[in-house]
Amino acid sequence: MAEITSERQPQTVLVVIGADPLSSEALVEIPPATTIIAADSGTDVALAAGIEPDLVVGDLDSISPAGRRWAATHARIEEYPADKDSTDTQLALAAAADLTPDRLVVLSGGGDRLDHVIAVLGALASGELTSIPTIDAVIADHHIRVLHGPGRTRLLVRPGSTLSTISLVGTATGVHLSGTRWELAGVDLEPLSGRGVSNVTGADSVDVAVTTGVLAIFHEPKTMEPS
Repeated sequence: MAEITSERQPQTVLVVIGADPLSSEALVEIPPATTIIAADSGTDVALAAGIEPDLVVGDLDSISPAGRRWAATHARIEEYPADKDSTDTQLALAAAADLTPDRLVVLSGGGDRLDHVIAVLGALASGELTSIPTIDAVIADHHIRVLHGPGRTRLLVRPGSTLSTISLVGTATGVHLSGTRWELAGVDLEPLSGRGVSNVTGADSVDVAVTTGVLAIFHEPKTMEPS
């Protein structure tokens, strides 16, 4: 008789954010996803890339009429008032966190709104996401692993590539970094400090750990698969 197990299968949630079309980098890195969530006009961005959202979240003020018609018959919609305290991105990430995934991947084409990009990074630092073991984002052609403390991660990278670690919220304490030209051993990084910028990977993997705070690790991946 075959053994019956109740082991939970790893869950990945993909969140697509509206802005410019997804870059070739983002398209290459689309993982197999358990659930796909689009933030408002992220629906149009997703559909243009051949991605069909399961859930559309937001005030729906920027989604196209065609995108809204598609969502009405193919996806679940959570519509919010235009006068709200959270951005559509925050709402989509909160919906993702409610699913308690093992991995969250956020895709955005970037766009010319620097404030939107900064707001996306801020949303990824939200305490609502601390229970998600692996958080990745591709914004334009930038690959970012977001690490909430206390936590550690191993990145598979291209040897000799650039890697930057930036504290997103307050001071990141107890930062350890190995596998790079300039390693760190239990240092504190002030928010948006340049100390962790423009490091160089020495091998094909880098280990990062943080005790408290949230780190954004900008890197050139060998693969986006979590480890």
